[in-house]
Amino acid sequence: MAASPEFQMDHLPSDPLLHILSYLGFRDLVHCSYVNRRLNELSKHNPLWKSLCWEHWLLTDVDRLRSGLSWYCLFKQYYSDLGRYIQHYAVLKRAWEQLKSFLQQRCPRMITSLKDGVSEVELNGIEAQIGCRLPDDYRCSYRIHNGQKLVIPGLMGSMSLSNHYRSEVLLDVETAAGGFQQRKGVRRCLPLTFCFHTGLSQYMALEPGEGRRLCESFYPCPDQTAQDPSAIDMFITGSCFLEWFTTYVNNVVTGEYPIIRDQIFRYVHEKGCVATTGDITVSVSTSFLPELSSVHPPHFFFTYRIRIEMSSSASPEAACQLDSRYWKITTSDGNVEEVQGPGVVGEFPVMTPGKVHEYASCTTFSTLSEYMEGHYTFHRLANKEDVFQVAIPRFHMVCPPYREPAAPTQKPSASLTSCFHGNEDEEFCDEDDDEDDFGNLRGINMATLEGAWCPRHI
Repeated sequence: MAASPEFQMDHLPSDPLLHILSYLGFRDLVHCSYVNRRLNELSKHNPLWKSLCWEHWLLTDVDRLRSGLSWYCLFKQYYSDLGRYIQHYAVLKRAWEQLKSFLQQRCPRMITSLKDGVSEVELNGIEAQIGCRLPDDYRCSYRIHNGQKLVIPGLMGSMSLSNHYRSEVLLDVETAAGGFQQRKGVRRCLPLTFCFHTGLSQYMALEPGEGRRLCESFYPCPDQTAQDPSAIDMFITGSCFLEWFTTYVNNVVTGEYPIIRDQIFRYVHEKGCVATTGDITVSVSTSFLPELSSVHPPHFFFTYRIRIEMSSSASPEAACQLDSRYWKITTSDGNVEEVQGPGVVGEFPVMTPGKVHEYASCTTFSTLSEYMEGHYTFHRLANKEDVFQVAIPRFHMVCPPYREPAAPTQKPSASLTSCFHGNEDEEFCDEDDDEDDFGNLRGINMATLEGAWCPRHI
């Protein structure tokens, strides 16, 4: 059934209204006329529209003075252009402003990579190109900023290990449209991000299907035990674009994600994951690496970053050196493993008052979660016989939510398994490409890139 036309008083027939008014006396008619006129005047009352302009469009006195319009006319102007996004605009605009303010102070070079917003006409053209409707919250965000230029570091976070680097660019809508997927497994999915070094992308489902919900964002993860190469598991990162983007921005601007070498690193610090022993404090943050993980077979790859700090108020005699580490690792199925060894990642840091030592390491597991805890062994520099332990707080690593494809898959043959895994002595297919080679890249063929650059299973 067609939608009912919008109700308007002008469309009502005159005779019934005149018949109703005929029952009113002269004074009642005059009163109605006055009330109507007064309401009409109040409907354009500037303080009212000023509050609405702030509530829906985040417009200030500076914006009004620059426009030369009344608050009422300014609201109408914005509504005529952005009215379809009135439920999303203020939330996304505020998120963008908070992010830019933060980046200006902590990562200023990222600001220059942001692109100006696109027009309604351009977004309509993209929809016609891909033959699929873009969600309103996605469109709204791209009216504000059209993603970023294809540069490193990426706006959507980085991660670095000794032999692995990831930095995700927020794709502009034209490049995203060039990577729109029609292949089985990720059909009708639009890439949101892209990493040059790993080929990793986060996608958004523009239609439900293949185990996905409409507008969900996810990392695709090939089922390495299936005969069908289109069997794709998915690590879910958001239920819609607005949630996905604003949650990320909140983690950045609140300091949940640390800034390291002018890049946003997506480590998550678990609240309470801090332990102090004497003058030394140890804290831990963790991060899940989807590009090195799989659901089938279950193989979940995490990195953890540890910060060791000696209080600046400690006495000089408290100076010490780390000798060894001890870990107790407990998986969700109850298995316990104990590991100990000299130093940390080959180092034996010396701690003096006020000094901070940070390092990153990694672990893999096949259960949905595990936790680690342990201690470091130190000796005092002034007396090597003075040996003591410093507690490492318990920290949890939990596999993010994931979905499996709707249809069950079959086990592979040996030849197909080798095709998926390749030579396990090698870790990555290609991570030496220079970012300058992609400076003018448009319309990335994501299917081709991911097939060529994805890291092999470790």
